[in-house]
Amino acid sequence: MLLISYLTNVDMSIRLASNFFTLSPHIRTRCKKKTQPTTAVTLMMAANADFHYDRAKEVKQFDESKIGVKGLVDSGITTIPRFFIHPTETISDLKSSNPFGSHSIPVISLSGDRSSVVDQIRRASAEFGFFQIINHGISTDVLDRAVAAIRAFNEQPTEVKAQYYRRNTETGVAFSTNFDLYHSKAASWRDTLQVRLGPTPPEFDKMPEVCRREVMEWDREMVRLGEAVMEMMCEGLGLDAGRLKELTCLEGRIMASHYYPYCPQPELTVGLSSHTDPGVLTVVLQNQVGGLQVKHDGAWLDLNPIPGALVINVGDMLQIMSNDEYKSVEHRVAGNPCREARVSIAVFFNPGDRDSLFGPLPELISAEKPAVYKSFTFSEFMTRFFTKELDGKSLINFFKQSN
Repeated sequence: MLLISYLTNVDMSIRLASNFFTLSPHIRTRCKKKTQPTTAVTLMMAANADFHYDRAKEVKQFDESKIGVKGLVDSGITTIPRFFIHPTETISDLKSSNPFGSHSIPVISLSGDRSSVVDQIRRASAEFGFFQIINHGISTDVLDRAVAAIRAFNEQPTEVKAQYYRRNTETGVAFSTNFDLYHSKAASWRDTLQVRLGPTPPEFDKMPEVCRREVMEWDREMVRLGEAVMEMMCEGLGLDAGRLKELTCLEGRIMASHYYPYCPQPELTVGLSSHTDPGVLTVVLQNQVGGLQVKHDGAWLDLNPIPGALVINVGDMLQIMSNDEYKSVEHRVAGNPCREARVSIAVFFNPGDRDSLFGPLPELISAEKPAVYKSFTFSEFMTRFFTKELDGKSLINFFKQSN
C-alpha cells in the first residue's frame, strides 16, 4: 500500500524493495548498480514492478489520506511515489534557455507615461503573453503578508489542513493536490488552496483562520489592480477602456495559492505541468524561490522573481476575445530542488456571467480578420477545462472555427 510504502518506518529491506518498485526503469538501473542483485533477482523485481503496480489504487489511497505532498515530505521520503514520475518527453527539457537569471520576459513599470505603458503592455501581451509589473501601488507589507499567510496555512499540522481537503468546490474553499489528479498521466509536486473570491465569496468563517484576513485583503487589492490592467489592455486593442469590465471579466475571481515543497527527485517530476490558463487574465504573486517557466518561440524561459513584482499573463478567454491579437502561452513550474518552499498566489479573472455567449469581440472582427473562434458560454468552456488534464493549448484549439 502507498501509505505503508512511503509513510511508515518498516524493515529496511521492505522499504528498499518498495522504493524499487516505484521507480522508473532508468532509476531502477541506477539502484541495481548500487545494490548489485543477481540477474535473476533483478529480472524478477523488474517484472513484478509493473505487474503489482496499480496506479489508480495508489492515487486514490494518497488522495484519501489528505496529507498532500507536504505530508509526504514531512514523512521523510527520499523517493517520490511512482504516480508523480513524468514521462521522459515531459521532463527532458526542464532546463530553460535563459538559466543565468536574465529577465527576457518584459518588466513594465506602471508609474510611467500612460500611453507608453499601454504600448508596452500591448506588445508584451501580443509577443510573450506574459510580463511582470512593478510600481503597481501594492505595498511590500501587503505582498509579504499574503505570502506568509499562505505559507502558514500549508505548514500547519496535517490534521488541521485535512478539514479543507476536498475535490468539490461547492463551499468556495478547497485544499487538494492537483485538481486533475485523477485525469492526468502523472501528478505534479504541489498542494493548492483554492478560494472562490467572486462573484459570491465564501462565508468569512468558512475560510481557514490562519489566512482568511490576508486572503480578503489580497482580493481587494486584486480588484483594483485587475481593473487598471484590464483597462490598459483594452486600450492597447483600440477598445473602450471599460470593455472587459462591461463583460463581467472582473467578477469571476478564483484564487489558487500553490505550495511547492522541497522535492527529493525534482528531475523526475514537475511542480505544475505545461498549460495555458483558461480565463481572461491571471495575476500572480510569487516568493523568491524560482521555477516558473514560459514558452516563447519554442524555447522555455525562466521567469525569475523580482522583489515586489507581480506576474501578469493572458488567458485563453482573452486570446479568444481579442481574436488572436493577444496570446495565451504555455507555462509550467519545475520541481522544487530547494529546501525552502516555493509559494505562489494566482488570481484568475473570469467572466462572472457564465451563461451569455462569448467569442471574438465584434470590434475586432473584419473582412481582413474574420472571427478565429466559435461563440460559447463560459460555463461550457470551464466544464471542458475541468474534465481533462492540463495539457498545453488543447482547450483553446477545441473552440477554433475549423473544429
